[in-house]
Amino acid sequence: MDCEDVRTYLLDDHRGQLAPELAREVRAHVERCAACAHDDAAEHALSELLERRLPQHPAPLALKRRLAAQWPAPGAARAPWWPRWRRAVAPALAAALVLAVAAPWLTGRLPASGRGDGAQALVAEAVNDHLRVLLSEHPLEVESGGIHQVKPWFAGRLDFAPVVPFGGDVEFPLKGGAVGWFVDRKAAVLVYQRRLHPISLFVFRADGLPWPARGGERIGGVDAYRQTARGFTVVLWRTGDLGYALVSDLDPKELATFASKLVG
Repeated sequence: MDCEDVRTYLLDDHRGQLAPELAREVRAHVERCAACAHDDAAEHALSELLERRLPQHPAPLALKRRLAAQWPAPGAARAPWWPRWRRAVAPALAAALVLAVAAPWLTGRLPASGRGDGAQALVAEAVNDHLRVLLSEHPLEVESGGIHQVKPWFAGRLDFAPVVPFGGDVEFPLKGGAVGWFVDRKAAVLVYQRRLHPISLFVFRADGLPWPARGGERIGGVDAYRQTARGFTVVLWRTGDLGYALVSDLDPKELATFASKLVG
């Protein structure tokens, strides 16, 4: 059973509709294939969103009035920024996540390194992974107590040590981190914030990826590539053996300023 076969069975497997022997073959392949494990996690996230979290009917007028009567008075404590942000954008992100999950099936694997300009493929991957972070029920596996608490948490969870020179400040506070994926490899995910804008930084091994061959710009001390796709700005760069993808709906100039802090 190859990757194409497995991807056609993922949804039926999640719904328990496969014969036991076929289900075992699918699970065995997913456990040993990082790319299919990535797609499997995305399919789970999409099913969770579409089946359990998206609103199915408009709220009745009577309910709206009851909620308005119970709304906190001005000055009352506000809910944490992450749940509020997710509730506000979940419907739009749901459509984006459909594209994020379907894109690999429609367009195939990322082009190999050296086969032309891979900017579009890496930008699409960065946006898709950012959307998965935003739509996750618990995006942070370690809450921030500062970069010196977050970075050691990755020890033993990745096959490399993430290098992040900037640990956040008042303008760009570090909220926390998690282990995620970038293409076919594990990545350190660090989530920062600028006002109400979440910012995802993915740090991963750079080898074997189709890095942009043209259209770069100088940010800090590195050659970076910046592009806006589907309303999100992506900044890509590599330093030594590590690659970096910075993604947010923040103003592109502000994100470039933040990138220069990260470069060090």
